[in-house]
Formats: sequence, structure tokens, C-alpha cells
Amino acid sequence: MKEALAHLRQSDARLLALINTYPAPNFKKHTNYYHELVDSIISQQLSVKAARTIEGRFKDLFDGDFPSPEQILDKDIEELRAVGLSRPKARYIQDLASKIIDGTVKFDTIDDLSNDEIIAELTKVKGIGVWTVHMFLMFCMGRLDILPTGDLGIRNGIMKLYQLDHVPAEREVELIAEKNNWHPYESVASWYLWQSLDNTPK
Repeated sequence: MKEALAHLRQSDARLLALINTYPAPNFKKHTNYYHELVDSIISQQLSVKAARTIEGRFKDLFDGDFPSPEQILDKDIEELRAVGLSRPKARYIQDLASKIIDGTVKFDTIDDLSNDEIIAELTKVKGIGVWTVHMFLMFCMGRLDILPTGDLGIRNGIMKLYQLDHVPAEREVELIAEKNNWHPYESVASWYLWQSLDNTPK
């Protein structure tokens, strides 16, 4: 992280002001990938509090333990809906479980894949889009070179920081990152942009 902050301080004077204002981020890598993706599906478009409540009920359906993919597929959609999941989310979770079992998604080799390869693999699962995988790469796998161009918070942060008169499109976000030499620490730059809005990704 020291190298990342030193690089960004030297590369981008506007970002320097944020780095001097907010504490350094801590991207804690962990390898509970399956659990993380199920939780990501559950929490989509929900407040943190609501997501935690449903996650607790979801585990209670399996005697308080986090279920295996096989256990998830043993439940029907209505049983999953009974804990507060929408019908689409219940289907998404079962689709993830099915793709883990059939080998479409492989967590034992995922660390060896590039960011783009991981995006391509995980977005095969219904309900998992590029934004979800970007968050997974940043906050689960701890990769520091992720630029979540589709995130509205990032785009609003750039508009504020660079005093734009519009919310930048995804390509414009990429160009600003390139111009200000954020690579290979785009995740760190993005974290500071979130902080500048007093916001954190959910």
C-alpha cells in the first residue's frame, strides 16, 4: 500500500488532496470466494441491514451453517424465497451452485486468472454482472488494479474531483485514469473517490 500511495501522490495532484485527507485503505484478501458471491447476490439492491437479516435467515434454513452448493440445489425456489429472497435471486444462487458443481466456475484455479478472465468466468452466472465481479476482485481477492468504470459512485467522484460539468461515461473514466497514471493502483484511486463522497460500496 505504501508503494500505491507513493505512486498516486506523484501521479495525480487532485488525488493527492484526497490521499492527504482520508486514511489509507486496507484491501483484506480472503479466499472464501463461494460464500462471498452468494452474499453478493443476496445483498444486491438492499441496504446493509436488510441484506444481513436475509443472510441470517438463509443460513438458518441450513441449521445455521453456510450451505454447500449441493445443499442449495436440494432446496426448491419457494423454500429459498421464504427467507426473504426474491424469485430471481433464488434462481441466481441456484445457478451459481449448479455452475460450481458442473465446473463452469472453478475457485481452485481462480487466483491464476487475469482480471478479464475472472470477469468472463463469473459473469456466466445469472445475476452476476461486471460490477459485482469488480467488487469481488477488489474487496475479496484484494486486487489493486481494478477500475470499476460502471460504478456511479466512482463516476460522481470523478465529476466532483475534476470539476466536470457532467457525469463521465465509462470510456471517459478510463481516459482520466490513464491520463493521471493510476495504473496499477486503480482500486486505491477508486477507494479515495468513494471516500470523497462519504460513501462506500455496498
